[in-house]
Amino acid sequence: MSLLSVRDLSVKFAMRDNTVTALNQISFDLAKGERLGIVGESGAGKSITGFALMNLLSRPGFIDSGKITFLGEDIVQMPEAKMRNIRGNKMAMIFQDPMVTLNPVLTIGQQMVETLMAHRKLSKAEAKQIAIVKLREVYIPSPEDRLDQYPHELSGGMRQRIVIAIALLLDPQLIIADEPTTALDVTIQADIMELLLELCQSNKVGLILITHDLGVVSQMTERTLVMYAGRIIEAGRTREIINDPQHPYTQGLINALPQQTKPGQRLKQIPGSMPSLTAIPKGCPFSPRCEFVQDHCLIDAPETVQYANVEVACHEVNRLHNDKAEEIKA
Repeated sequence: MSLLSVRDLSVKFAMRDNTVTALNQISFDLAKGERLGIVGESGAGKSITGFALMNLLSRPGFIDSGKITFLGEDIVQMPEAKMRNIRGNKMAMIFQDPMVTLNPVLTIGQQMVETLMAHRKLSKAEAKQIAIVKLREVYIPSPEDRLDQYPHELSGGMRQRIVIAIALLLDPQLIIADEPTTALDVTIQADIMELLLELCQSNKVGLILITHDLGVVSQMTERTLVMYAGRIIEAGRTREIINDPQHPYTQGLINALPQQTKPGQRLKQIPGSMPSLTAIPKGCPFSPRCEFVQDHCLIDAPETVQYANVEVACHEVNRLHNDKAEEIKA
Protein backbone atom coordinates (compact mmCIF):
# COMPACT_ATOMS: atom_id res chain seq x y z
CA MET A 1 0.00 0.00 0.00
CA SER A 2 1.24 3.49 -0.89
CA LEU A 3 1.85 5.95 1.90
CA LEU A 4 -0.04 8.58 -0.11
CA SER A 5 -2.29 8.21 -3.15
CA VAL A 6 -3.79 11.18 -5.00
CA ARG A 7 -6.42 10.54 -7.66
CA ASP A 8 -8.00 13.12 -10.00
CA LEU A 9 -7.58 15.92 -7.48
CA SER A 10 -9.10 19.24 -8.52
CA VAL A 11 -8.94 22.45 -6.48
CA LYS A 12 -10.97 25.52 -7.34
CA PHE A 13 -11.27 29.07 -6.04
CA ALA A 14 -14.63 30.77 -5.87
CA MET A 15 -14.68 34.19 -7.53
CA ARG A 16 -17.42 36.79 -7.50
CA ASP A 17 -18.90 35.65 -10.84
CA ASN A 18 -17.47 32.16 -11.32
CA THR A 19 -14.81 29.69 -10.14
CA VAL A 20 -11.26 29.20 -11.38
CA THR A 21 -9.34 25.92 -11.42
CA ALA A 22 -6.01 25.90 -9.56
CA LEU A 23 -5.42 22.13 -9.76
CA ASN A 24 -6.82 20.17 -12.68
CA GLN A 25 -7.26 16.44 -11.98
CA ILE A 26 -3.76 15.60 -10.79
CA SER A 27 -2.86 12.04 -9.78
CA PHE A 28 0.29 10.56 -8.22
CA ASP A 29 1.48 8.12 -5.56
CA LEU A 30 4.16 8.25 -2.87
CA ALA A 31 5.65 5.11 -1.33
CA LYS A 32 6.83 4.93 2.27
CA GLY A 33 10.23 6.59 2.62
CA GLU A 34 10.17 7.86 -0.98
CA ARG A 35 11.33 11.37 -1.93
CA LEU A 36 9.22 13.18 -4.54
CA GLY A 37 9.91 16.56 -6.11
CA ILE A 38 7.23 18.92 -7.45
CA VAL A 39 8.69 21.60 -9.73
CA GLY A 40 7.42 24.47 -11.84
CA GLU A 41 7.27 28.25 -12.00
CA SER A 42 5.28 30.42 -9.62
CA GLY A 43 1.58 29.86 -10.28
CA ALA A 44 2.01 26.28 -11.46
CA GLY A 45 0.01 24.90 -8.51
CA LYS A 46 2.85 23.47 -6.42
CA SER A 47 2.04 25.10 -3.09
CA ILE A 48 -1.71 24.60 -3.58
CA THR A 49 -0.96 20.89 -3.91
CA GLY A 50 0.86 20.93 -0.57
CA PHE A 51 -1.97 22.78 1.18
CA ALA A 52 -4.55 20.41 -0.33
CA LEU A 53 -2.62 17.36 0.91
CA MET A 54 -2.68 18.81 4.43
CA ASN A 55 -6.35 19.76 3.98
CA LEU A 56 -5.39 23.33 4.87
CA LEU A 57 -7.16 25.12 2.03
CA SER A 58 -9.19 28.05 3.26
CA ARG A 59 -12.02 29.86 1.50
CA PRO A 60 -12.35 30.83 -1.26
CA GLY A 61 -10.26 27.75 -2.14
CA PHE A 62 -11.81 24.29 -1.91
CA ILE A 63 -11.27 20.71 -3.10
CA ASP A 64 -13.80 20.29 -5.90
CA SER A 65 -13.26 16.59 -6.65
CA GLY A 66 -10.85 13.69 -6.29
CA LYS A 67 -9.38 11.60 -3.49
CA ILE A 68 -6.35 11.98 -1.22
CA THR A 69 -5.66 8.68 0.53
CA PHE A 70 -3.09 8.80 3.33
CA LEU A 71 -2.33 5.59 5.24
CA GLY A 72 -5.49 4.07 3.76
CA GLU A 73 -7.83 6.90 4.81
CA ASP A 74 -9.46 9.54 2.62
CA ILE A 75 -8.33 12.96 3.87
CA VAL A 76 -10.86 14.87 1.76
CA GLN A 77 -13.82 13.36 3.63
CA MET A 78 -12.12 13.29 7.04
CA PRO A 79 -13.68 15.28 9.93
CA GLU A 80 -11.56 18.26 11.01
CA ALA A 81 -11.07 16.89 14.54
CA LYS A 82 -9.51 13.72 13.16
CA MET A 83 -7.47 15.68 10.60
CA ARG A 84 -5.94 17.78 13.40
CA ASN A 85 -4.61 14.57 14.90
CA ILE A 86 -2.88 13.71 11.62
CA ARG A 87 -1.34 17.14 10.99
CA GLY A 88 1.98 17.43 12.77
CA ASN A 89 1.60 13.89 14.06
CA LYS A 90 1.70 11.66 10.98
CA MET A 91 2.05 14.37 8.34
CA ALA A 92 4.05 17.59 8.77
CA MET A 93 4.71 20.64 6.61
CA ILE A 94 7.74 22.92 6.42
CA PHE A 95 6.79 26.35 5.05
CA GLN A 96 8.88 28.85 3.09
CA ASP A 97 9.44 31.39 5.86
CA PRO A 98 10.28 30.13 9.37
CA MET A 99 9.19 33.45 10.90
CA VAL A 100 5.67 32.75 9.64
CA THR A 101 5.75 29.23 11.09
CA LEU A 102 7.13 30.12 14.52
CA ASN A 103 5.09 32.09 17.06
CA PRO A 104 7.10 35.26 17.85
CA VAL A 105 5.73 35.64 21.40
CA LEU A 106 6.52 32.08 22.57
CA THR A 107 9.95 30.63 23.27
CA ILE A 108 11.23 27.77 21.14
CA GLY A 109 10.81 25.47 24.13
CA GLN A 110 7.18 26.46 24.67
CA GLN A 111 6.32 25.80 21.05
CA MET A 112 8.04 22.40 20.95
CA VAL A 113 6.73 21.22 24.33
CA GLU A 114 3.15 22.29 23.52
CA THR A 115 3.28 20.45 20.20
CA LEU A 116 4.44 17.25 21.90
CA MET A 117 1.93 17.44 24.72
CA ALA A 118 -0.95 18.09 22.30
CA HIS A 119 -0.37 14.72 20.61
CA ARG A 120 1.33 12.56 23.26
CA LYS A 121 0.64 11.77 26.90
CA LEU A 122 3.87 13.21 28.27
CA SER A 123 4.92 15.27 31.25
CA LYS A 124 6.47 18.67 30.56
CA ALA A 125 9.89 17.35 31.62
CA GLU A 126 9.63 14.39 29.20
CA ALA A 127 8.52 16.65 26.37
CA LYS A 128 11.44 19.00 27.05
CA GLN A 129 13.95 16.13 26.83
CA ILE A 130 12.50 15.00 23.47
CA ALA A 131 12.71 18.60 22.20
CA ILE A 132 16.41 18.75 23.17
CA VAL A 133 17.09 15.46 21.36
CA LYS A 134 15.40 16.74 18.20
CA LEU A 135 17.35 20.00 18.29
CA ARG A 136 20.56 17.99 18.53
CA GLU A 137 19.49 15.96 15.49
CA VAL A 138 19.37 19.14 13.42
CA TYR A 139 22.77 20.26 14.76
CA ILE A 140 21.55 23.15 16.92
CA PRO A 141 24.41 24.09 19.29
CA SER A 142 23.60 24.29 23.02
CA PRO A 143 20.00 23.06 22.52
CA GLU A 144 19.15 23.47 26.23
CA ASP A 145 19.81 27.21 25.92
CA ARG A 146 17.87 27.57 22.67
CA LEU A 147 14.67 26.37 24.35
CA ASP A 148 14.55 29.62 26.33
CA GLN A 149 15.08 31.87 23.31
CA TYR A 150 12.52 33.56 21.08
CA PRO A 151 12.54 33.17 17.27
CA HIS A 152 13.80 36.72 16.65
CA GLU A 153 16.94 35.98 18.69
CA LEU A 154 18.07 33.33 16.21
CA SER A 155 19.51 33.51 12.70
CA GLY A 156 17.45 32.54 9.64
CA GLY A 157 19.34 29.27 9.23
CA MET A 158 18.90 28.44 12.90
CA ARG A 159 15.17 29.15 12.71
CA GLN A 160 14.75 26.89 9.69
CA ARG A 161 16.61 24.08 11.48
CA ILE A 162 14.23 24.50 14.41
CA VAL A 163 11.24 24.34 12.05
CA ILE A 164 12.62 21.05 10.68
CA ALA A 165 13.11 19.79 14.26
CA ILE A 166 9.46 20.66 15.05
CA ALA A 167 8.33 18.86 11.89
CA LEU A 168 10.19 15.75 13.10
CA LEU A 169 9.04 16.01 16.74
CA LEU A 170 6.31 13.40 16.47
CA ASP A 171 8.12 11.11 13.99
CA PRO A 172 5.77 11.75 11.04
CA GLN A 173 5.67 9.39 8.09
CA LEU A 174 5.41 12.25 5.56
CA ILE A 175 7.00 15.71 5.39
CA ILE A 176 5.86 18.28 2.83
CA ALA A 177 8.59 20.90 2.36
CA ASP A 178 7.39 24.00 0.49
CA GLU A 179 10.44 25.91 -0.79
CA PRO A 180 12.18 25.33 2.57
CA THR A 181 15.26 27.44 1.75
CA THR A 182 13.69 30.41 -0.09
CA ALA A 183 14.12 32.85 2.81
CA LEU A 184 17.71 31.79 3.54
CA ASP A 185 21.11 33.03 2.46
CA VAL A 186 22.49 30.98 -0.42
CA THR A 187 25.52 30.01 1.66
CA ILE A 188 23.38 27.94 4.04
CA GLN A 189 20.71 26.65 1.62
CA ALA A 190 22.81 23.62 0.71
CA ASP A 191 23.40 22.80 4.40
CA ILE A 192 19.66 22.88 5.13
CA MET A 193 18.81 20.66 2.15
CA GLU A 194 21.58 18.20 3.05
CA LEU A 195 20.26 18.07 6.61
CA LEU A 196 16.68 17.44 5.44
CA LEU A 197 17.84 14.65 3.12
CA GLU A 198 19.91 13.03 5.87
CA LEU A 199 17.02 13.10 8.36
CA CYS A 200 14.49 11.71 5.87
CA GLN A 201 16.83 8.87 4.89
CA SER A 202 17.79 7.96 8.46
CA ASN A 203 14.18 8.07 9.71
CA LYS A 204 12.66 6.56 6.53
CA VAL A 205 10.30 9.52 6.21
CA GLY A 206 8.46 10.20 2.94
CA LEU A 207 9.28 13.64 1.51
CA ILE A 208 7.45 15.87 -0.94
CA LEU A 209 9.79 18.70 -1.91
CA ILE A 210 8.07 21.67 -3.57
CA THR A 211 10.53 23.90 -5.41
CA HIS A 212 11.32 25.78 -8.61
CA ASP A 213 14.96 24.64 -8.50
CA LEU A 214 15.66 21.61 -10.70
CA GLY A 215 19.21 21.49 -9.36
CA VAL A 216 17.90 20.83 -5.84
CA VAL A 217 15.41 18.28 -7.15
CA SER A 218 18.16 16.35 -8.94
CA GLN A 219 20.10 16.00 -5.67
CA MET A 220 17.22 15.40 -3.28
CA THR A 221 14.50 13.33 -4.94
CA GLU A 222 13.91 9.95 -6.52
CA ARG A 223 10.86 10.91 -8.61
CA THR A 224 9.70 14.25 -9.98
CA LEU A 225 6.42 15.83 -11.06
CA VAL A 226 6.64 18.83 -13.39
CA MET A 227 3.60 21.10 -13.06
CA TYR A 228 2.24 23.80 -15.33
CA ALA A 229 -1.00 25.78 -14.91
CA GLY A 230 -2.38 23.36 -12.36
CA ARG A 231 -1.60 20.19 -14.30
CA ILE A 232 1.10 17.53 -14.13
CA ILE A 233 2.72 17.64 -17.56
CA GLU A 234 5.64 15.25 -16.94
CA ALA A 235 6.29 12.64 -14.26
CA GLY A 236 8.88 9.95 -13.72
CA ARG A 237 12.21 9.09 -12.16
CA THR A 238 14.18 12.25 -11.47
CA ARG A 239 17.28 10.98 -13.27
CA GLU A 240 15.24 10.25 -16.42
CA ILE A 241 13.57 13.68 -16.43
CA ILE A 242 16.83 15.59 -15.84
CA ASN A 243 18.85 13.60 -18.38
CA ASP A 244 16.19 13.24 -21.09
CA PRO A 245 13.24 15.65 -20.61
CA GLN A 246 10.34 14.96 -22.96
CA HIS A 247 8.02 17.94 -22.52
CA PRO A 248 9.11 21.25 -24.13
CA TYR A 249 8.40 23.04 -20.83
CA THR A 250 10.70 20.69 -18.89
CA GLN A 251 13.35 21.15 -21.57
CA GLY A 252 12.97 24.92 -21.18
CA LEU A 253 13.38 24.74 -17.39
CA ILE A 254 16.58 22.70 -17.73
CA ASN A 255 17.97 24.95 -20.49
CA ALA A 256 17.35 27.96 -18.22
CA LEU A 257 19.73 26.64 -15.55
CA PRO A 258 22.85 28.86 -15.31
CA GLN A 259 25.20 25.90 -15.80
CA GLN A 260 23.63 25.29 -19.23
CA THR A 261 24.98 28.61 -20.52
CA LYS A 262 28.61 29.36 -21.37
CA PRO A 263 30.32 32.21 -19.46
CA GLY A 264 29.61 35.59 -21.04
CA GLN A 265 26.43 34.46 -22.79
CA ARG A 266 22.91 35.54 -21.90
CA LEU A 267 20.93 33.08 -19.82
CA LYS A 268 18.28 31.19 -21.74
CA GLN A 269 14.69 31.67 -20.73
CA ILE A 270 11.24 30.45 -21.65
CA PRO A 271 9.40 33.28 -23.45
CA GLY A 272 6.21 34.60 -21.89
CA SER A 273 4.89 33.80 -18.43
CA MET A 274 2.60 31.42 -16.58
CA PRO A 275 -1.05 32.11 -17.52
CA SER A 276 -3.44 33.56 -14.96
CA LEU A 277 -5.98 31.15 -13.49
CA THR A 278 -8.69 33.30 -15.07
CA ALA A 279 -7.14 33.06 -18.54
CA ILE A 280 -5.77 29.54 -19.03
CA PRO A 281 -5.53 28.94 -22.81
CA LYS A 282 -7.72 26.43 -24.58
CA GLY A 283 -5.98 23.22 -25.61
CA CYS A 284 -2.48 22.78 -24.23
CA PRO A 285 -1.94 25.48 -21.56
CA PHE A 286 1.73 25.77 -22.58
CA SER A 287 0.94 26.39 -26.26
CA PRO A 288 1.39 30.23 -26.23
CA ARG A 289 4.97 29.79 -25.02
CA CYS A 290 5.93 26.64 -26.94
CA GLU A 291 8.25 26.87 -29.94
CA PHE A 292 6.95 23.53 -31.26
CA VAL A 293 3.24 24.42 -31.17
CA GLN A 294 0.95 23.02 -33.88
CA ASP A 295 -2.67 23.82 -34.75
CA HIS A 296 -4.11 20.90 -32.76
CA CYS A 297 -2.21 22.08 -29.66
CA LEU A 298 -4.46 25.15 -29.65
CA ILE A 299 -7.66 23.09 -29.70
CA ASP A 300 -7.29 19.90 -27.65
CA ALA A 301 -5.70 19.43 -24.23
CA PRO A 302 -3.10 16.65 -24.50
CA GLU A 303 -3.69 13.39 -22.67
CA THR A 304 -0.97 11.93 -20.45
CA VAL A 305 0.81 9.05 -22.15
CA GLN A 306 3.74 6.82 -21.27
CA TYR A 307 6.72 7.77 -23.40
CA ALA A 308 10.27 6.49 -22.94
CA ASN A 309 10.48 6.08 -19.15
CA VAL A 310 8.21 8.95 -18.14
CA GLU A 311 4.57 10.01 -18.32
CA VAL A 312 4.14 13.14 -20.42
CA ALA A 313 1.23 15.31 -21.59
CA CYS A 314 2.29 16.65 -25.00
CA HIS A 315 0.80 16.22 -28.48
CA GLU A 316 4.17 16.57 -30.15
CA VAL A 317 6.39 14.37 -27.99
CA ASN A 318 6.71 11.62 -30.60
CA ARG A 319 7.66 14.04 -33.41
CA LEU A 320 10.11 15.93 -31.20
CA HIS A 321 11.80 12.70 -30.19
CA ASN A 322 12.13 11.63 -33.85
CA ASP A 323 13.55 15.04 -34.78
CA LYS A 324 16.11 14.75 -31.99
CA ALA A 325 17.11 11.29 -33.21
CA GLU A 326 17.59 12.64 -36.74
CA GLU A 327 19.82 15.45 -35.41
CA ILE A 328 21.98 12.91 -33.59
CA LYS A 329 22.34 10.80 -36.77
CA ALA A 330 23.28 13.88 -38.80
